[in-house]
Amino acid sequence: MTQPCDHTSVGILVFQEGKLLLIDRKRPPLGLAAPAGHVDKHGTPGDPEETQFENATRAELEEETGLKAVSLKLISEGRKENPCRRPEGSWHYWRIYLAEAEGNLKPSTEETRGHLWCSKEEMEILLKGDHILIAPVRRGGLEPIWRAWFTELDILRRFP
Repeated sequence: MTQPCDHTSVGILVFQEGKLLLIDRKRPPLGLAAPAGHVDKHGTPGDPEETQFENATRAELEEETGLKAVSLKLISEGRKENPCRRPEGSWHYWRIYLAEAEGNLKPSTEETRGHLWCSKEEMEILLKGDHILIAPVRRGGLEPIWRAWFTELDILRRFP
């Protein structure tokens, strides 16, 4: 049985060499997205909320990409209406972090169909609603919640 939605999510922005890491989601909601996931119970009972969010951020980044967060910086948070595959998952309270990461990129084959180090020019295409080639034969557009976050964050200004 799938556990119910906890209505809390984290998203992680990782830039390397002037490009933003996006994954191509294998499970709904489909689309290109920053690594992300539910907070659930990351930590021990009684941990401060901030610790649980940061623990979830580190765990989701490593689970989806194989990368380890060296540092995290909270850059935005807020409630967004966005469906997920879990029961009652129609909205989430998000915290978006900018992460410095290390290690070898090894995207999860269970969670992703691939990845893209997205340039500023490619992000401009994605934000216009167009699709880009992310692997032979596959094309992808942004997952709707990430279109909303990238717009709110004015993501094009965050590229080095």
